[in-house]
Amino acid sequence: MNFGLLEILTLLGSVGMFLYGMKLMSEGLQKAAGSRLRNILNLMTNNKFIGALTGIFITALVQSSSATTTMIVSFVNAGLISLQQSMAVIFGANVGTTFTAWIISIFGFRVNISAFAIPLIGIGVPLLFMSKSSYKNWGEFLIGFALLFLGLDYLNTSVPDLNSNPVILETLHGCADMGYGSVLIFFAVGLVLTMIVQASSATFAIALVMCSKGWIHFDLAAALILGGNIGTCITPLLASISGNANAKRAACGHLIFNVFGSVWCLALYYPYLKLVSWITTLCTGDPNALYEYAVTTDQSLVTALTDRKLDLSDPQNAALASGFANMQYYVSFGLSMFHTVFNLINICIMIWFTKAYVKIVTAMIPDRRKTLGGADGAEKTHLEFITGGLMSTSELSILQAHKEIVVMGERTHRMHGMALEMYGEKDEIKAAELFARIEKYEDISDNMEAEIAAYLSKVADGKLSDESKHQIQAKLREISEIESIADSYYNIARILKRRGENRIEFNDTLNRNILKMMSTVDRAFCQMLRVLKINEASRSDLEETLNIEMLINSLRDDLKSSNIIDLNEGKYPYSVGTVYMDVIGECEKIGDYIVNVVEAIVNVKVSKSIVDIDLD
Repeated sequence: MNFGLLEILTLLGSVGMFLYGMKLMSEGLQKAAGSRLRNILNLMTNNKFIGALTGIFITALVQSSSATTTMIVSFVNAGLISLQQSMAVIFGANVGTTFTAWIISIFGFRVNISAFAIPLIGIGVPLLFMSKSSYKNWGEFLIGFALLFLGLDYLNTSVPDLNSNPVILETLHGCADMGYGSVLIFFAVGLVLTMIVQASSATFAIALVMCSKGWIHFDLAAALILGGNIGTCITPLLASISGNANAKRAACGHLIFNVFGSVWCLALYYPYLKLVSWITTLCTGDPNALYEYAVTTDQSLVTALTDRKLDLSDPQNAALASGFANMQYYVSFGLSMFHTVFNLINICIMIWFTKAYVKIVTAMIPDRRKTLGGADGAEKTHLEFITGGLMSTSELSILQAHKEIVVMGERTHRMHGMALEMYGEKDEIKAAELFARIEKYEDISDNMEAEIAAYLSKVADGKLSDESKHQIQAKLREISEIESIADSYYNIARILKRRGENRIEFNDTLNRNILKMMSTVDRAFCQMLRVLKINEASRSDLEETLNIEMLINSLRDDLKSSNIIDLNEGKYPYSVGTVYMDVIGECEKIGDYIVNVVEAIVNVKVSKSIVDIDLD
């Protein structure tokens, strides 16, 4: 077999089909799970064992430890879980990723899944055109599953025949006959290969193909997989680059976990391999048998067996093919067992040292975020939780945006206190300082609205469930209304500044009325923040908010009527009445904006109920 440009492209295409199939299958499962996947976060308590089990479950579900770890880095970045909680989940993700290896192992040789791949695509494609989003998601999963095994089948047949390529054969044998040095070489190759393709499952597939053809010994295939454990850390590390310090620490903890595991495994490599071989032989058969058979048997026969070109109508050939398939299964089972036992030993050791891991990564990556001072504490000049670098799990990135919106709401609420303080301040210098702070907060609010909206737009570009699309629309409305609240407080500050410049004084009655109005607005604001923090609102929450807003409207109408009467009676100048009603008018606007925020959250709940009914 001549291995030219076309053969190289075919080989690359096989790997590409395998990776794309895995990506499509993973995304389909994530979207099919939807809010159910997010609800799994509730299991991530301070109990590290539950956290580890959660990591195993999520990774087994989405079929990718890189996706899970990137997801967890995003959650840490958003402050949804603590750094210590994330460590246990990341440890579990390393065990969960072996689930993919078992699927490849079991179906790769024991069942000719490629024969069913086209029918699976035939089932999946019509599902893509269904109106229900759940059908579309499962259609993506089936197509991804089919492409994954088609890619594996093409990979198995498109790799070069080493007997026809003596240069490659000689190079491979040269690297494989160096004892423990060969283990280190293949370990490094697995590390680099996984960093390039960003999927340890692809490295596992390549190692499985090479070992199942009898080209390399079982221990070298295992070394490739071991190197892939470190190489797979590249994805969350890249995702954390533009994240906050805790996000970088979570990604770094993942790297340390895999490095430490690889160190002990390499130090005890041959005793550990004997343990894995013993377990595999006990369960199925000797994983070393295939290589020994391949090097002692005529190579043309081995090639015919691996390429499935024997005439199976001959009973002797059928027996040979069956025996060879069994040996291939022993290899695949052994490699999966190697991967699983390695990660199980790792987690059994590491789970007791999660606090130590947190201390180590915290010392390695200090928090150097710049802040600017303020009377009420340090105020960050940039978004705390969401960054453009964490877009790998767009279906779940909405949680990060929500966390930032809560910060935006709390920061805007501080403007209420500042406006109230400025209202009662008689000292011109202090009043000017308060105005400057309110103006600064309004600028920060504008920037936050723009950055959160830009982030949500990027998330919306990804493949989302209908529920997530509704959530993005609601959150865009929330930030717009909260920014309008900030504008109103800034307008109140400008009115008060004008009052001071014109030496306008309010009598006791006007002062009481304004303080009563602002107290009612604050009540509505606190209700909005409560609903915003839990990210869920019922009809009763909306009704309560509307009742407070009706009080604000009623108070505004009463004060407007009494203001006209007082002006007609000459109790105070017209200029005083204008400033007075301007403040009251802005307070009434804030009440409207608060109702709009709560309405947006309630509408998401209603939309979610519709989606859930659709899914059922």
